[in-house]
Amino acid sequence: MRPALRHLRPVCVRRSRLRLNLHLNLHWACATAALALLMPTARAQEAVNIDRTAGLPPETPADIAEGALSGRPVSTLTDALRYAYWTSPALLAQRSSTQSSAWGVAQARAAYGPKLDYALTYGWTRDRFEIAKGVFLGRSGWTSTATAVLTQPLFSFGRSFANERGARAQAAYQQAVLQSAEQQALLDAADAFVGLRRTRTAVAIAADNLAALTRELTDNRARLAAHEVTATDIQQVETRVELGRVQLLAAQRDAGTAEAAFLRMVGTRPGDLAPPPPLQLPVADLEEAYAYAETHNPLIHAAQERERASRASVEAARAERRPRFDFQGTAALLPYSAGFSNYSDTLRQTEIKGVVTLSGPLFDSGERAARVHAAQAANDADWRLMDATLRENRAALAGAWNDWQAQTAAIDTLAKAVASAQNAYDGAVLQERAGMFTTLDVLQLARELLQARSAYNDGVAGAYLAKVQVLAALGALDAAWLLPDGPRRDAQGDAWRVAGKADVPLVTDAVRALDGLVEGSASPRSARDPAAHTPIPAAALSRGEN
Repeated sequence: MRPALRHLRPVCVRRSRLRLNLHLNLHWACATAALALLMPTARAQEAVNIDRTAGLPPETPADIAEGALSGRPVSTLTDALRYAYWTSPALLAQRSSTQSSAWGVAQARAAYGPKLDYALTYGWTRDRFEIAKGVFLGRSGWTSTATAVLTQPLFSFGRSFANERGARAQAAYQQAVLQSAEQQALLDAADAFVGLRRTRTAVAIAADNLAALTRELTDNRARLAAHEVTATDIQQVETRVELGRVQLLAAQRDAGTAEAAFLRMVGTRPGDLAPPPPLQLPVADLEEAYAYAETHNPLIHAAQERERASRASVEAARAERRPRFDFQGTAALLPYSAGFSNYSDTLRQTEIKGVVTLSGPLFDSGERAARVHAAQAANDADWRLMDATLRENRAALAGAWNDWQAQTAAIDTLAKAVASAQNAYDGAVLQERAGMFTTLDVLQLARELLQARSAYNDGVAGAYLAKVQVLAALGALDAAWLLPDGPRRDAQGDAWRVAGKADVPLVTDAVRALDGLVEGSASPRSARDPAAHTPIPAAALSRGEN
């Protein structure tokens, strides 16, 4: 037996080791699979963190960047405007577009300076020459060349100057569009802030209304037990209670929607919103507002710059009909061309040339003249659109001004209406218990109180937003006016610094001065609309008091 056991023991040991190896391999496979499943999640989380960290430009204030990344709630309108100014994706995109247009000026100014190009070649050539009837001589070989070409415009008769003027007008147009985008971002942020306060107050009003109706239902049920009211009275109150619940649900829905709009327009979550600060206008009346808007509204500036850009296109089209002077210098290293030595690099020759060229069109079947006429027609259209923009601004400004005046005047009236409705409702509740008022009378007064409080809530928010609209129509709804102490982007300064990046010292200024001698003025044109200076008076408002 013992020899048999000795033979069985190694087998059992081998089987135990095999089971252990199988268990270890199984655990290793499970761990590997778990890591494989977790790796995409970890990588995705890492990608999210990278995207959030690199999301804002480096010039963003530190507190804004930190608050936007952490989702820190804001409570004041000033903070909401700052977040919108620095984090709005649409505004950041427009700033990049404006910077791109500024680089267009640098490209246009580069046309005044020299350009140096080179060419290096290495190739194989095989030729056959018939030196006698039926007798051919073949030559082949590898050769290389090196060429450098220097080109310097001397006088383009206004081509380069017109292109630069058009690029500057386009850059100025984009700056006006950027200013308009900044104002729109601030307007949206203010609207989201005030709108959220309004919807939250509407939730409180609806909750108060439901609580009052619930108390009325409780009182009437007690009175029903005392045979002071009928079942019909109870059913009337129950109807109003259910409608009050629906109104509360609708108000809560609107508040949730307003919070989502707040996050979209501001860029972070809302906290407990404080009352917005009072706004100041840079003008005293509507007549001053018209004059102020003509010089400050970005849409009017954009229309003016668009007209200047198309006017520069007319100048560029006219310049294409003129001659131009250019200098071209060439330096080349070539195979020696005498005999058959140009089939190898054994012998070399150098070549240096300098040429002044006068070139220009002679006859093009009227193509350039047609371009001039087309550019003039396009410029005339842009000039007319200036008048249309001015009309639109005056109408928008008058509408916003009248709306602001009317809603501001209505606030006091609505406050009196709320006070009267509250007193009437409180008195009706007491008189109902004395039997002097019916349940229907109390319910009607409760509805009037709800309507008065809702109208007052909407009126306060509407009056504030109407004043914001006045600032936008004036062109004063910008960071310089609303956030005078905070940091701001200097788009004009950035454009000025970028414009000269491609300049060549002395050469650019000299050639530009010569090229600009044949071009006209680029000053803004005045309006041609006969109704441009027709005053639109403010609306005559009256409360109808005796």
